[in-house]
Amino acid sequence: MPKKQLIGEVVSTKMQKTVVVKVERLKEHPKYKRRFKVSKNYKAHAETGECQVGDKVLIEECQPISKEKRWRVIKKL
Repeated sequence: MPKKQLIGEVVSTKMQKTVVVKVERLKEHPKYKRRFKVSKNYKAHAETGECQVGDKVLIEECQPISKEKRWRVIKKL
């Protein structure tokens, strides 16, 4: 089974080897059919410190690294 991959924006780099990535998606209201943005923050493992706030990154699901880290930064877009 392939691992999930998401594209998001880095919103925090204050931790060592960890970045917080904000992923936005469009959701549709079930009754009114209007689409709106929903965002979620993911903590991702970044071995090198090359990510800066505002960068677009590709993250991939991986085995748990710590209590909240289940994603790994693959590349900077």
